[in-house]
Order: sequence, then C-alpha cells, then structure tokens
Amino acid sequence: MTTPPYLKSGNKVGIVSTAKRCEPHEINDALGVLNNWGLVPVIGRNAFSSDGYLAGTDEERLYDLQQMLDDTEIKAVFFTKGGYGTLRIIDSIDWTAFKANPKWLVGYSDITMLHSHVHNFGIQTLHAVMLQGMPGSTPESSESIRKALFGESLSYEIPALPENNSGDIIEGTLVGGNLSMLYSVLGSVTDIDTTDKILFIEEIDEYLYHYERMLLSLKRAGKLSGLKAVIVGSMVDIKEATLPFGRNDRQITLEHFDCPVYFGFPSGHISDNRAIILGRNIRIKNSGATVNYEFI
Repeated sequence: MTTPPYLKSGNKVGIVSTAKRCEPHEINDALGVLNNWGLVPVIGRNAFSSDGYLAGTDEERLYDLQQMLDDTEIKAVFFTKGGYGTLRIIDSIDWTAFKANPKWLVGYSDITMLHSHVHNFGIQTLHAVMLQGMPGSTPESSESIRKALFGESLSYEIPALPENNSGDIIEGTLVGGNLSMLYSVLGSVTDIDTTDKILFIEEIDEYLYHYERMLLSLKRAGKLSGLKAVIVGSMVDIKEATLPFGRNDRQITLEHFDCPVYFGFPSGHISDNRAIILGRNIRIKNSGATVNYEFI
C-alpha cells in the first residue's frame, strides 16, 4: 500500500464538506489546531453552503473535493463533518490526479465511503475525528492525527476487555470504518476485499437487530471469512427495539466472527477518537491486562 507523503510545517491542507452542512463557527477551533501544527488551511469555496441537510448541492460539494484532490499544493484533505452525502458524489469524482499524487484524506463515519474507495487504489488514508468534532475530542485524539500525518510512530496500549476473543500476536493490513458505510457499499466498486485483513468496525444509533443484519449481510458476501482479526471501536446507542433482542452487541459480534476479536478500541463516535491508518499494517499484541496496537 502506498503511504501519501507526510506533512511538514508550511504545507497547505484542504477543508471540504462532502456530507452534512457546516457553519464556519463549528470548525474555527479546529482550524486553530491546524495552524498550531504549522499547516495552512485552504477552505473550499462551498464548504459552508447548504442545500437542505447537505453542505450545498452535489455539484458544489463535488467541485470542492475535486479541486483539493487535483491541486498538487494541497497535501491533505480534512473533512468538516460526516452524517450523509458522500455517497451522492463518489461516482462523479475523477481520481486521476490523486492516484498520480496521493495525499492524506482525514475523516471517519460517512468518510468511510472515501476510505474504502481509495483503499482499492492501494493508497493509505487516515480514519480520524473530523474538524467539527475536534474541539470536543480528547487531546490524545488530536495528537494522534498530528503524529500520523507528520510521520511519527503510532501505537496504542488499550485495556483488555473480558469479552475479547484474542490471540497472542497478529499482524495484517487494517481496513474498515463505519459499519453502515461498509454495508452500504457491498457489491459496488467501492467494496473492499477483506481477505487476510484486520477489520475495524464502529457504529452509532442502530437497533440491535439492524446491527446483526449488517453483519450477516457482510458475512453472506464473504467479508467476514478469512479475516486475521477484528477490532471493534465504539458502539454508541446500539439499542433495543420494541421487543428485547436477547443479546447485546458484543454477544452478537462474537457469534459472527471466527477469528480473534478485540473490543473497546477508542475510535468512532466518542470523544476519545484515536486516529488509525487504514491500509497500513498493524501488529496486535495481547499481553493479558492490555492489548498493544502498533502501526508498522
């Protein structure tokens, strides 16, 4: 997998909205963080447009992203918000310049759509908190973005949970992101090959039965077989429907994976949303009380 060039002080970075609409005040603090890192934010001309729920029309959102992908002076693209909307433009993106000159794409949730698509080009991306969420995230979350983008070593030591079905030392390429997004791209050109990979998943605001339905859909499509391991990030508001489902989300997860499973990784729709490098090899080492995750 190709690693985009690491950033350095003075680099320009693009700011775009491909999904939910965003107001300028929502990202002011995050822009200050980027400035403190020595980066120069370049805000897309439609970043604060609106078209109902969306951050402008499809044409406006596509224009901004395309400009940032094509501009060789832009060394990374940060997304303002997730929500929904990237799916509406993904098939209209021209990736020619990006593939010739890769750059970091930074975001999560709805941006899983872009992570998955770009993975199929053999290019690494950064699953991390977006600009709107940066002020409310932990210092460790923002620092993990900086370390990843500036080429510093990235590793985490996370308490082991009793539900873990873990191995000793496992190494493989990390793929994945938001489960709803992975489910939504099944069978499309954005779909990813998970064979011999380590799969990361996170989710928010789903019923337990729908959570299982998504896992079963991936399972029927062959995405859950041949995995080296599964890393489960935050599962926020995975809730009961009218009738109790009878199993919680961790029990459901363990039922559908026959590989090592590691729960409780701090990534997803929580304040402690640590950056992970999709497409990069990761080594997982279980030491009993803790699990060490090291990007190599």
